[in-house]
Amino acid sequence: MITINIRKICLFVFLTYAFTCMLTAVFLLGGGSVKSGILIFGVAYMYMPALCAIVVQKLICKAELKEPLRINFWPNRWFFVAWLLPLLIAITTFGVAQLFPGVTFSPGKQDDFRYLLIKPEQFGIEIHNHRFAWAVSLTLLQGLVTGITIQALAGLGEELGWRGFLQRELSTLGFWKASAIIGLVWGFWHAPLIVQGFNYPEHPWAGVFLMNVETLLLAPLFAYVCLKANSVVAAAIFHGAYNGLSDLATIGLEGGNDFLVGTTGLAGFLVLLVANLGLVVFDRWFGGKAITRNFS
Repeated sequence: MITINIRKICLFVFLTYAFTCMLTAVFLLGGGSVKSGILIFGVAYMYMPALCAIVVQKLICKAELKEPLRINFWPNRWFFVAWLLPLLIAITTFGVAQLFPGVTFSPGKQDDFRYLLIKPEQFGIEIHNHRFAWAVSLTLLQGLVTGITIQALAGLGEELGWRGFLQRELSTLGFWKASAIIGLVWGFWHAPLIVQGFNYPEHPWAGVFLMNVETLLLAPLFAYVCLKANSVVAAAIFHGAYNGLSDLATIGLEGGNDFLVGTTGLAGFLVLLVANLGLVVFDRWFGGKAITRNFS
């Protein structure tokens, strides 16, 4: 029986937030911004939860890492679900966005695929091509490949903290309460980046709260995949693919703003809400032993 250790949880959250804020301060004081020098900083930022989980679990509490944090690289079908579900979310978000007034599909309006791997102002190979089909194909290929490799490796830094450490520590609260708490901790953890214009360049301060809406909706999906796969690696693949394929939700769209379009806007929130409802239906009638009523 796992009991809630409030001190352990608070120590993890405090260290994660403190180290992240210090890292961000050093980065900004050194002249960095979300438009330049973000690559290495971004990876380091994402590994703060993992670092703090290891510090608290191994160095302070002298406990094991592998089993408690669900570090399991042996693949199963839920790895595959984690890889492809973000694609379905991105495509559906693309369709929902076009239901909003002022948002139109204009595939020829601009160069839809400007970069290979990473934005050229950060690091990467710049590509100029106006063919929408070419843009979609490259974006899809890039998202799927990086989503299960370098993006997943970066995502593992967060997932060891959120779905590895924190999920286990909150397990006795039940699936939904634990997911909500993790969603809020995860969401506000992004605040130092959001206020600098990350994800919500048009509304950086309001974006802090919008980011929490997204993480609250994502947390149950990430948790479910992690629990079903019995591996935090599956959650990392979900994380990587979700980040890598998110451009498909806006490619070729014109109009709207960061409140409305994309996976971080209202269109994405509506899709994630439906995905959570689908999770409940699947878990209770098709998924075998139900886990959304409690953690196992």
